[in-house]
Amino acid sequence: MNEREKMVRDLSVGELARRSGVAVSALHFYEAKGLIASTRNTGNQRRYPREALRRVAVIKVAQRVGIPLAEIAEALGSLPQGRNPTAADWAALSARWREDLDQRIAKLQLLRNQLDGCIGCGCLSLEACPLRNPGDQLAEQGPGAHWQG
Repeated sequence: MNEREKMVRDLSVGELARRSGVAVSALHFYEAKGLIASTRNTGNQRRYPREALRRVAVIKVAQRVGIPLAEIAEALGSLPQGRNPTAADWAALSARWREDLDQRIAKLQLLRNQLDGCIGCGCLSLEACPLRNPGDQLAEQGPGAHWQG
């Protein structure tokens, strides 16, 4: 493919933003974090390969389920450059994240179940509350205020 054909095929940052539904500033941020890559044309304007559309879609889906950007970057780094991520690539990425998501779901379900009990208990004790101070962990730090957040 010659330079002219590549230029027509590639997307400007505005086109990528419009087609992906992601703000230009977010695309610049993703690029700074190594999640997507661009080249510069002769006018020094960013140009993104069409594969960036799929990568941005993967980033947004992963973010929606709570995957940190560092993990997304690591996963995308395992994909070959210069082509769209395939269904097989997505299956491999989602398998990487499945165990972590299952653990988070289990923790959230436990928290939800404890919250139901807490609302009914009426203790209003920050010292003994299993949600605010699980296992009375703060007692190990001695008397006085210790809670940091």
